Amino acid sequence: MCLIAVAWRARPDLPLVVAANRDEWRDRPAEPARWWDDHPNLLAGSDLKAGGTWMGVTREGRFAAVTNYRDPSDKRSTARSRGGLVTEFLLGREAPAAFLSGLAARAHEYNGFNLILGDGEALYYYGSREGTMRAIEPGVHGLSNHLLDEPWPKVTRARNSMRQAIADRDPALRLFEMLSDMEGAPDEELPATGVGIDLERILAAPLITGVTYGTRASTVLTVARDGTARLEERSRSEDGGVSGVANYRFAIERPAIAR
Repeated sequence: MCLIAVAWRARPDLPLVVAANRDEWRDRPAEPARWWDDHPNLLAGSDLKAGGTWMGVTREGRFAAVTNYRDPSDKRSTARSRGGLVTEFLLGREAPAAFLSGLAARAHEYNGFNLILGDGEALYYYGSREGTMRAIEPGVHGLSNHLLDEPWPKVTRARNSMRQAIADRDPALRLFEMLSDMEGAPDEELPATGVGIDLERILAAPLITGVTYGTRASTVLTVARDGTARLEERSRSEDGGVSGVANYRFAIERPAIAR
């Protein structure tokens, strides 16, 4: 994922609301969100090149999502796939803090990343550039390709849209509007991440269009207090249009958690 807005315990009846865009090279093979054949409790898209996924949820209420940390000077072709971190957590039983405590010693095996993990009881963030985990406080948060809540223009707009959306009975409509926003930002507000101003302009929009690279999927996930989970994923074409929709609704089943 390259843009994630999260509302964590910001609304009593919807303790978790997530809106996310996955940006990726168009020629990287992937499958849209589905229940995995070999892991039927896991609902996620799948990266067919390296395995793993960018975002997923389980029937037990475990949630995880990853973004890369944008730094073109630090990119190794020998690094392990960051998507494997998402599936490793989702398929395990460790609480987020325990999982991240074990990850810190091997985070260097991956290119820079940001990871959000939750089990219904707690939500945590780990940024490999910071090297420390932190519990995500109740409220509205945003993440792109830097640190959590870094005030990049599209992160700030995503957080504002999330605050407005959770005031609606069903936040999905407003969140998909945010995820469909193709507006960039003034040059003076853009970050300097080492990719050059022309690319910074392209990457500034929540929804990125383009033939070779861009937003491949937009996803909204809600988990209600009564355990009802809903996930809608909209596949995106080169011009930003919706080329496919997947809808899922299921009941969370809480298992024992290894802490």
